[in-house]
Amino acid sequence: MRATQFFLNTLKEAPADAEIVSHQLMLRAGMIKRLAGGIYTYMPVGLRSIRKVENIVREEMNRAGALELLMPAVQPAELWQESGRWEKYGPELLRLKDRHDREFVIGPTHEEVITDVVRKEVKSYRQLPLNLYQIQTKFRDEIRPRFGVMRGREFVMKDAYSFDRTQEAALKTYDVMYDAYRRIFTRLGLNFRAVNADTGSIGGNRSHEFHVIADTGEDAIAYCPTSDYAANVELAEALCTAQRPAAGKAMEKVHTPGNSTCEAVASQLGLPLSATVKSVVFANEWQEQGQDKNETKAVKKVQILLALVRGDHEVNDIKLGKLAGVQELRLATEAEIVAAFGTKPGYLGPVGVGADVRVVADHSVAAMGDFVCGANSADFHYAGVNWGRDLPEPESADIRNVVEGDASPDGKGVLAMCRGIEVGHVFYLGTKYSEALQAKFLEENGKPAVIEMGCYGIGVTRILGAAIEQNFDDRGIVWPLSIAPFEVVLCPIGYKKSEEVKLHADKLYQQLKDAGVDVMLDDRDERPGVMFADWELIGVPLRVTLGDRGLKEGKVEFQSRDGKVEKRDVEVGKIFEQLRVELASRQISL
Repeated sequence: MRATQFFLNTLKEAPADAEIVSHQLMLRAGMIKRLAGGIYTYMPVGLRSIRKVENIVREEMNRAGALELLMPAVQPAELWQESGRWEKYGPELLRLKDRHDREFVIGPTHEEVITDVVRKEVKSYRQLPLNLYQIQTKFRDEIRPRFGVMRGREFVMKDAYSFDRTQEAALKTYDVMYDAYRRIFTRLGLNFRAVNADTGSIGGNRSHEFHVIADTGEDAIAYCPTSDYAANVELAEALCTAQRPAAGKAMEKVHTPGNSTCEAVASQLGLPLSATVKSVVFANEWQEQGQDKNETKAVKKVQILLALVRGDHEVNDIKLGKLAGVQELRLATEAEIVAAFGTKPGYLGPVGVGADVRVVADHSVAAMGDFVCGANSADFHYAGVNWGRDLPEPESADIRNVVEGDASPDGKGVLAMCRGIEVGHVFYLGTKYSEALQAKFLEENGKPAVIEMGCYGIGVTRILGAAIEQNFDDRGIVWPLSIAPFEVVLCPIGYKKSEEVKLHADKLYQQLKDAGVDVMLDDRDERPGVMFADWELIGVPLRVTLGDRGLKEGKVEFQSRDGKVEKRDVEVGKIFEQLRVELASRQISL
């Protein structure tokens, strides 16, 4: 590719509303142009990187035995109503009507559509297993799109869906796809971790997220540096090996005026924060059938749930929401709290609460003795509180976020923390969608059985942002070779003024093209500083500079964008082979 035939549109400064590095650099490098909030045009240089990501994804999906298809972005509402997600998905689902007043959605995902395809076409066990995937545009109406392609509304995604006869077979397919994902992110040249994850709104009961490690990541990841364990903080198990000590103090009511936080109370009493108990109140809601004027109708029920964690810990509402009997969980309102405890938040505790309040203590709290908690009276706390003596033994569960230094759940060390950007997610769905949409097949014995499913997503366009967040410096993007828009850039100084420069630049350009190298020749005849700034901003991995002064000595200048090859002179006759060696050393093959 020659620069004069390409559409380069770099910027010296990023727009003021570009919040994070990847957003700033993608705009400055001319990779994207904003059309509306969370909606971008992918310019030629950005699209080149997207296509390279897609090619790696496609190759590994095919290698794993998946078959590519393409489903419509517009989906009929009936399918979402049939699966039960029409009401549950929420405002992120963009709904619209056609001229006949029929309801549709712009697909944020395609579980319903693919299940509809399979239920109509698969009739016999002989047609299974089946794994289908697509690379296609999705739309999620984010309430606050931000961070460029990291949290956009329209994006490109690879989504795959597997269909198997049995749970055992489905879990084997899951493992195949898990391995394919590891190959994909390795080939992309990214530092990543596969972590145990919550299944969220997709459903299912086995799930892993693939995170690109970056300081700007939205997700907190707990991992063990001495083992392979890694999990999203919302799912990581918090172990408690402590044994509850015997009571050593009498319970007393302490005046704590204005000290409504655990930190303030611990400071007043001269105690470590870990000796205090934090009380967080939730409302558990569900519907029951009841009678109203001889009419049966749904009646909303609410149970107050008091969650207790140590003062130096935080409640994990994901874990809390998975407890037996918990339906729809939300933070309780101040009015609900006052009605249940007789005081406003800040002085709440488990001592003397009514039998209608469900008290759940984290395992670490259940192992505490002589602890401090709110007295359910403004400006007062209890000190020297002990389970079994001052209040009933608690319901105990793991309901907190892990912290650095906690024991690793695999028993192989202690946990450390890092930030990650989720770029891929694999789920074992089971029969969540196939049961709802009646996707069945006939077994060998002629009896119908429900198909077992899995789903597997990769945020193709999000990978660009994640890769940049992990690979940049003060001059711009530092792409891994596999997804760089160009592998090599040739910067001839005085291209239109010097026949010698033009001759050698054109010759090397043709050699590289013939060898299948993705090369850019900057024939714009710009000043060296402009050329270098543009290509460093765009992040091309390898650069060769050709000028009259060097060519008179039979040399050109060679360097790499990542600094692994420092600027040096190479003989003209050896530069082609030098580039081939460098390119080969940076290729990742599995």
